[in-house]
Amino acid sequence: MTRRYLKTPIMHRAVEANGLVFFGGIAADDMSLDMAGQTRQVLDKLDTYLEEVGLDRTRVVSATVYVSDLGLKKAMNDVWTAWLGPEHLPARATVGVADLGEGTLLEVVVTAANVVS
Repeated sequence: MTRRYLKTPIMHRAVEANGLVFFGGIAADDMSLDMAGQTRQVLDKLDTYLEEVGLDRTRVVSATVYVSDLGLKKAMNDVWTAWLGPEHLPARATVGVADLGEGTLLEVVVTAANVVS
């Protein structure tokens, strides 16, 4: 069974299928923030989305982080690792992209497990 959550005009923020929950691209709302600030805002939103589907950050198993400036990756990593803690770090890729939209420094795509093994 497929379940869809948090409908927007163009997508659902989360889609659950086969024990996995896929979260679409999450970006900050305040583009005036620096990389650390935008990362915190993105992760706060992700906490809310995870809660909406009955999960928490410890269930994140994979992430792809798109950043507009790889020179800012350390600031993003510092916030990311503090948010998850070393015992819950998922598989992750960070990809440098040319443009995420005006002022957007990162966008995060996440998969979480909804099955206890």
